[in-house]
Amino acid sequence: QSQFVESGGGLVQPGGSLRLSCAASGASGPAFRFANMGWFRQAPGKEREGVSCISVLGGSTNYADSVKGRFTISRDNAKNTVYLQMSSLKPEDTAIYYCGTCAVPTLATAFRSWGQGTQVTVSS
Repeated sequence: QSQFVESGGGLVQPGGSLRLSCAASGASGPAFRFANMGWFRQAPGKEREGVSCISVLGGSTNYADSVKGRFTISRDNAKNTVYLQMSSLKPEDTAIYYCGTCAVPTLATAFRSWGQGTQVTVSS
């Protein structure tokens, strides 16, 4: 069972915005506070890819080139939650978005306990 629960996805027109949330469930809260957390996405027929990653205290972030300047990652350790503010959305952002642990410099992950994810669909 996943440690994290994603929410906030939906259908949005190109150029629109969405805010995704990822909450650590139950006993996973303490682990969340000591982990770099990131967002990943998987489009139909494609591999899962790293989108963004934020360090434990939020001082360092990194983004995939495809979303730089449009997406902003943040976290609230008191609420055991990480967010992804997405703006200027494009059809190619359509995917299921997941959260998990990550490495800030590379956006790589060894995380395996993926949740259900949240579907983001960008379409007119």
